[in-house]
Amino acid sequence: MERYVQTLEYLKTAAKRGSKLGLERITELCRLLGDPQNETKIIHVAGTNGKGSFSAMLSHILRASGYVVGTFSSPALTGVTDSFRINCREISLNVLDWVMCDVIPAAESMDDKPTEFEVLTAAAYELFRRVDCNVAIIECGMGGDTDSTNVVESPLLSVITNVALDHTAFLGETVRDIARHKAGIIKEGRPVLYGGTDLDAFEVITVAAFEKNAPLSVTDHFRTLGTSTGINGTEVEFDGFGKARVPLIGTYQIYNIANVLTAVELLRREGLDIPDEAIRRGLSETKWHGRFELLSSDPVVIFDGAHNPDGIRQAAASICQCFGGGKVALLVGVMADKEYGLYPSILGQYVSRAFTVKPDNPRALESSVLAREFTRAGIEAQSFTDFGEGVRAAYSYAKESGLPLIALGSLYMYSEFCEELGKIGVQ
Repeated sequence: MERYVQTLEYLKTAAKRGSKLGLERITELCRLLGDPQNETKIIHVAGTNGKGSFSAMLSHILRASGYVVGTFSSPALTGVTDSFRINCREISLNVLDWVMCDVIPAAESMDDKPTEFEVLTAAAYELFRRVDCNVAIIECGMGGDTDSTNVVESPLLSVITNVALDHTAFLGETVRDIARHKAGIIKEGRPVLYGGTDLDAFEVITVAAFEKNAPLSVTDHFRTLGTSTGINGTEVEFDGFGKARVPLIGTYQIYNIANVLTAVELLRREGLDIPDEAIRRGLSETKWHGRFELLSSDPVVIFDGAHNPDGIRQAAASICQCFGGGKVALLVGVMADKEYGLYPSILGQYVSRAFTVKPDNPRALESSVLAREFTRAGIEAQSFTDFGEGVRAAYSYAKESGLPLIALGSLYMYSEFCEELGKIGVQ
């Protein structure tokens, strides 16, 4: 058996341990590895939405500036190695195995065995130490204070992209509750950036920064002087930086770009050399999957991982912006613990017909339940027990009617959705 196969089998075993909040296990695991998280300059990123796009843009900018950049993100969209990137390129299974050969024995020596995400987090920190990354961008998995990524003692910069309602069963029922968890990544004396606009979250983060003597900066979104977004990308003019273009689409990318450019200013103060030309080049080269991503042009097929209230509202705004408020075909699959009734209530005015599917995940909502929500709202809907059949039906309808196909919901269905598109010849 190939060694990387053994690595994948071990991760399946670790996954059965479920998800556990708390830092006890990851702290012990990192200690057994020699605390690699404290040997690389870390940019730690929390937030309800925008973490992935923010990290992708910033990593491309830093690479264009000449740095060796590591990135750790979740969830993995196409396979476990998709969570790990060096200079914006996904690592191979052999590289993952090279790191896991030390991580697995350390994990198995522990009385309280770590979860899959804790193992992957430790592997990321160990990987970035081994390849001598100049800087690494680490995304929180959920929350902040008890997320397993939060073992960094002195980050180069902490970033909270925004705060909105999501994971309420774990993080609390209000924005203030959730903000307290996000603010847990703020460290003593280290700079922090808040990129959101919610005032309740701002108050919580301000107090946390004051208590930690951490310099707090807030993105001034009024510095965005002009914007243009469509299915070919997003252009922004940001005061102090001029115009920039990103291939990523979706109205929310305008906010993400402002956050990234503000972060660049803070990183320059911390001694990083980031030329203006590297900023423009890095943004223009940015690629990121699953966030209002254009997968086909004829017919237009877009996938967006809108799975919480703020994400669904942003998806609606993007549909309106890109397609002039016209109708679209909608394919949706979501986890049962999400506010799935918001899909028809927020998106209903744009939906010609909805096709509901069940992602391949034990927490997924039955497609028939989701279809009923659309039907109750007066929207024609079809549910499918076979995921591939649902994708084919939605695609055929979009092609025959000349409408864009928008696939929304769980990022866990991204890989399967792309695979089904490939089967019907969409490249």
